[in-house]
Formats: sequence, structure tokens, C-alpha cells
Amino acid sequence: MLNKLDTLTLSTDGRYATDVELQFFYTYLPTLYLRIRIYQKIQAAEKEIIQQVLKTLTATAPTLLWQNDVDLTAKWQRDTVRVLRYAALAVLTDDLELFQERLLLWFSTIMEAFGVRRNCKATYSIMQAVIKRHLTPQEAALFLPVWQLCYEALGASSQLDTPAGS
Repeated sequence: MLNKLDTLTLSTDGRYATDVELQFFYTYLPTLYLRIRIYQKIQAAEKEIIQQVLKTLTATAPTLLWQNDVDLTAKWQRDTVRVLRYAALAVLTDDLELFQERLLLWFSTIMEAFGVRRNCKATYSIMQAVIKRHLTPQEAALFLPVWQLCYEALGASSQLDTPAGS
């Protein structure tokens, strides 16, 4: 939405926008309240979501957050919170392009450099299930495609379940 507004502002300098240029409003505005609700739910449940994911992650793979005898749990939590917050913002603003540019491309490079893609793969798979417990099916249908982008960029190349497959 923000990139689209910026593009609209630049392209219509000194003139009125055409119906085609205004089209994105017609798809965004009907979902605005749903997007706000998703953002606020994730914000309110952030600590619980992260704890549920961590609990499942450590139960299923107790050594996953250890690398060379170093406990990476605190770093994992900071990184996971950051990605969750950016994903929630991407849903709110309906701006996947900005999300990919500002976070995913950069963060993917970091994950690759530190060799922790397997951590990402496990985290994002578990996160999907946890998110589904916190959101309604309609809310999950908007959020999970954004989470899928995170998974593809940071965790793996294979597909997660989509809301339709649930």
C-alpha cells in the first residue's frame, strides 16, 4: 500500500489519478479492518506466540538452537520477533514488495552467512501452526501468504500448507 501510494503520488504529479491508478484502493479498503485486527491480535499475542513456538521447537529438536556449544536462543527470539513484527506490518499495509526489500532480502543473507537456515525452516513450520491457533481462518488467509514468503526466503524452497489446504 505504501509503495502504491508513493507511486501514485509521483505518477500523478499535477493531474488527477485515473480509475485504473486508483484500483488498488478498491481491493485494499474492504480488507482494512480485517488487516488492523490481524495486526492487533499478533501484537497482543506476540510473547505467547514466540513462547509456544520456542517450546515446540526445543521439544522437537533440543539441539537446534545450539551451535558450537553456544546457546542461540536469545538471538533466535530477537530475530523471530523481528520477522513476526515485519510480517504483521506487511499484512497491515498490504505491501509485500516493501517487506521483501526491507527485511527478507537482507535477513536471508544473514541467515545464510550464519548457517542457520535449518533453524528458520523449523521455526517457520511451527510458527504456521501456532499462528493458525491465534487467528480466525479468514485472518489466517491474509497472514499465512506473507508467512509463506518468510519461509521461502529464509527457511526453504518447499511449500508450507496454505490456508486452503488446512
